[in-house]
Amino acid sequence: MTGGLLNYVSCGVLWLGLLVKAPDLLRHRRDPYLRAICAVLGLAGLCFFLGAPPTVGAVNRIGGVPNLAAPLTYAAITGYCAASQVLIVHWRGGPRVRRTARRWIVAYAVIVVGITATFALGEAPVERRTDLDTYYATTPYIAQMIVLYLLAHLTAATVTAVSSLRWARRVGGGLRAGLLLLGAGAGCGAGYSVSKLVAVAARWTGRDWTTLGTSVSAAAAGLGALLTVVGVLVPLTAPRAAEARRARRTYARLEPLERALDEVLTRRRLRLPRPRFASPVTRLMWRQTSILNALGHLDAYVDRDLLPRPRRRAGGDGRPGARRGRRLGRRDHRGGTAGGRPRVPPSRSAARPPAPVPEPELLVRIADALAGPAPALPVPAMPTGTPTAGTA
Repeated sequence: MTGGLLNYVSCGVLWLGLLVKAPDLLRHRRDPYLRAICAVLGLAGLCFFLGAPPTVGAVNRIGGVPNLAAPLTYAAITGYCAASQVLIVHWRGGPRVRRTARRWIVAYAVIVVGITATFALGEAPVERRTDLDTYYATTPYIAQMIVLYLLAHLTAATVTAVSSLRWARRVGGGLRAGLLLLGAGAGCGAGYSVSKLVAVAARWTGRDWTTLGTSVSAAAAGLGALLTVVGVLVPLTAPRAAEARRARRTYARLEPLERALDEVLTRRRLRLPRPRFASPVTRLMWRQTSILNALGHLDAYVDRDLLPRPRRRAGGDGRPGARRGRRLGRRDHRGGTAGGRPRVPPSRSAARPPAPVPEPELLVRIADALAGPAPALPVPAMPTGTPTAGTA
């Protein structure tokens, strides 16, 4: 039962990865790269499902043929090998991608035909749910079927591991991590085939290394399935994780600017309801929208001729921009000052084009300036020799 549980867990992990990739496949049905990835995940999960001892027993019982599950499982493994090679071909690219992929598919289709033919020619009357490879390692035709699928799987796993690790040296970021994990998973898959082949070869020499072909190979296959799924999903999730980190950082940096505009936002009810259980990107959009609502309201009281100067200064050290930002932030609907002159809001009928929407980077720079300490105003030096008040 332990071996069956390991198979079903591995199958579930692989099909969970397939479920994550399924929306992308539905949106881009003609993308051969996505089709290859989904085929790898789906067929790998099918291999574990068919190879689980409870499933083996059910297939044999329903089919009425002892060990019928063996060629079905081997055919699924061969299909997985073909999908892996097609995936590698599309990774590499080049002018002959379709032709090369077609050749791999035809080659592994021939192997499936060979598995079917050798099983039909051989005799395997005793049902073996976990150790069929070693039990029938010396049986004519059945032994050839076993060696055929193991060599096909070893070839595919080796090519996948080498290609993934070689490509990982030329890229970086999430794609590099995904390729390293995928290469490690393929290496574990190769370990599965090698342990099976060694156990079969030991059986040819009269030794009984059944544990190597059952427990060790199953552990290698399970670990390989986990690494493969993570390797496929990391390049997909890494950009989203990086975007979430940037959104959280920007959200925190905009807090001083929102706090400076809090009076306007509260008095005019311009702040949108705070989203609950929202993603970092959604929370950032909420804060940016609130800030833009307040700035849009204050636009009627701001002399736009003064805006280019603090904008340029905010891009420098931020100190003059901070003073101007605090001055603009404290203005409300009652009016303000601009250059020492009383500022009266224009009438509703006055023609005034809408203010341009500030760039998010500009909002962040203004918020950073507001977060810093207010600069001390310069004190004019007293000229030497000038009499002070109260002296004769």
